[in-house]
Amino acid sequence: MTFKLLFAFAAAIAMTTSAFAADPPRPPAAQAFKIGALQAWSLRDADFGIPNDGKTFGADVGPEEVTKVLAAAGKPTDKIPVDIDALLVKTGDRLVLIDTGLGPLAANQLVASLKLAGFEPGQVTDILITHSHSDHVFGLMTPAKTLTFPNATVRMTTKEWAWMKSLPQNAALAALIEAKVKTFEPGAELAPGVTAVALDGHTPGHTGYEVRSGKARLLDVGDMVHSSVVSLAKPEWSMGFDSDKALSKTTRRAELTALAKSGLLVFTPHFPFPGVGHVVAQGDGFVWKPGAE
Repeated sequence: MTFKLLFAFAAAIAMTTSAFAADPPRPPAAQAFKIGALQAWSLRDADFGIPNDGKTFGADVGPEEVTKVLAAAGKPTDKIPVDIDALLVKTGDRLVLIDTGLGPLAANQLVASLKLAGFEPGQVTDILITHSHSDHVFGLMTPAKTLTFPNATVRMTTKEWAWMKSLPQNAALAALIEAKVKTFEPGAELAPGVTAVALDGHTPGHTGYEVRSGKARLLDVGDMVHSSVVSLAKPEWSMGFDSDKALSKTTRRAELTALAKSGLLVFTPHFPFPGVGHVVAQGDGFVWKPGAE
């Protein structure tokens, strides 16, 4: 992703906060569910709407085509709602948090949601990062520029850590967390029952995480998809925030096809809270079926 797009994303968040001020922000929330014998929680961080202007969703087809998809699903056509949530998993003596939200840009709401789940930031042992965009890593740092999760090891792919450090806007955060970072390659088991899965294209080292307990499995797909309507109905459409758009399209189609065939439980941080459900094939695309069952 170019610097221009990164800044546009942050600007979109700020703009949406003010543009939709008439809709009060939703409160912190922690939705508990099971993955086999493991306890998990979806943690709310923030939510906003991305304008249907052809710059982000359907960047290669234009807003008129996006409007058709949204209207067919009975959704508003002026903007595409996007949540920002994180996944928390208790496995053995480890408390694993996948992604950290916007941090100070969302009034540290993820920490408030974590507390609703019954935990303090100091109890988190492992933080697994899908990728280093602001809405997934800014929660690592408090407004006072200290570690939000002081006792946690921060894990991300070797490629993603190198890319994160290369971006000037990440300099302060990268310096703060460097001593806590431990990189890995896709396929590594990072905690009991938690394995990294390559989901290429969104950023240079973007990865998902599979959580397994007995026969039960869940895949956190990170930013492989963003809209529960557009990303599924038209997986081959460009997403403005993808760094390698061609590779992202290939990954989306292949992974969504596999998820629909397997019936695997999915967590996606940008679908409507709590972001847990199944991908179901429909026509030449897919639809979202929310729910942990």
